[in-house]
Amino acid sequence: AAVPVVMYATAWCPYCAKARAYFKRTNTIYVEHDIEKSADAHAEFKRLGGRGVPLILVGSEKLRGFNELAFESAYARAERAR
Repeated sequence: AAVPVVMYATAWCPYCAKARAYFKRTNTIYVEHDIEKSADAHAEFKRLGGRGVPLILVGSEKLRGFNELAFESAYARAERAR
């Protein structure tokens, strides 16, 4: 099974859009929670220490914002830790 990837995002965030495009291009399976449309998602985002979007969970690691290299490194670490 793939490393679990969860993204807390908003519809208008340009970095969220970059992450979505990257996930689509690389066939990365992920779950997205819109923190403006879901009170539960917003509460979980806050509980995780979220301040800006996207907040991306890769396995147990938190990434703030989106950067391809940082994501790929976190994903590789999560795969090795399995």
